[in-house]
Amino acid sequence: MKFLNFIHATAPGSAPRLGAMLGTQTVLDLTSAWPEGNAPDSVDALIAGGEAALALAAEQIGLAKKQPLKLPVLNFAELVILPPVALQGRNIFNVGRNYREHIIEGNIANGRPANAFPQAIEFFTKPRTALIGHRAAIPRHANLTQALDYEAELAIVIGKQGVDIAPEQAVQHVFGYTILNDVTARDLQRLHGQWFKGKSLDGSCPLGPCVVHTSAIANPNSLQIELDVDGELRQSDNTASMLFDIAAIVAELSKGMTLLPGDVIATGTPKGVGFALQPPRCLEAGQTVRVRIEGIGELVNTVTH
Repeated sequence: MKFLNFIHATAPGSAPRLGAMLGTQTVLDLTSAWPEGNAPDSVDALIAGGEAALALAAEQIGLAKKQPLKLPVLNFAELVILPPVALQGRNIFNVGRNYREHIIEGNIANGRPANAFPQAIEFFTKPRTALIGHRAAIPRHANLTQALDYEAELAIVIGKQGVDIAPEQAVQHVFGYTILNDVTARDLQRLHGQWFKGKSLDGSCPLGPCVVHTSAIANPNSLQIELDVDGELRQSDNTASMLFDIAAIVAELSKGMTLLPGDVIATGTPKGVGFALQPPRCLEAGQTVRVRIEGIGELVNTVTH
C-alpha cells in the first residue's frame, strides 16, 4: 500500500486529503471514500488511527481496484502532491555518512584518510520548514550559497511510539518508507562548522511522493537507489551498502529518546554527490532532480531562482 497527501490542482485553496496509489497514475481519494465518520485527511492521521484505520484503508483500496468507477479515483498528474508525513509537528532526523563509497569520496574531498569510517551513527536534524513535496520547487538560494548539492536517501517513517527499542523489535515501530532528497548548501555547512544550517534552508527537504507501508517492502536493506540531474545519472547504489541498517538506526536513535508516530528518519546517501565530483558540480536554477528507490517510486523536483 502506497499512501500520500494531496490537494486538487484545480482547487488550490482546498483542504489536504489522504490518497492511496492504485497504479502509477491513479489515486484513490481515501478521505472521500472512507466508509465511516472521522475520515483521515493525511498520512499522519492514518498512522494515528492504528491497525483499525489501516484495515479500513486496505478494504477501500481493494474495492477501488475491483470497481474503480464506484469510488473517487483521480489522475495523479492532476494533483498537487504534498509531503506525505511530518506535517503535524513531528521530527525529521537524518543519518550522516552511512554508505561506504560515499564516506570514502567525502573523506578524499575533505583531505581525510579514505577509510576513516564512523564508529557510531552520526545524527542531525532538518526543520519542518524545509519540507516540500513531489514536483515542488527547490529554491536556489543564490544569495546564500554557491554550492547547493543533492543527496538521495531512503527515509523511515515511524508508526509506533517507542524508546530504547531493541534492534529485533525495530520493524514493529516502522509504518513505512519514503524518499528524501537531503539538499545541502555545502559552503554553509563548512562555514558554520556543523551540518544543521547548511541542510536547513527553506525547500531543502523534498519528501515523497508517497509512503509505502512495510507490508509492501520485503527487505528495506536491499533496495536500489538512484538519482539523476537533467537525466544524467549521478548516484546509483543499493541500501545493502549502508554501514548501519534500518534496525540499527531505529534502535540507536531511540536510546533514551522517544520516537513518535510520524517521525521521519533519513538513512544517508550513496556516493556521487556533487561536491565530491571532479570538478565539483552543484545544482543550478532550471535543473531537474529525480530520485528513485526500488518499490517506492520517483521523487522529482526542479531548482528555481
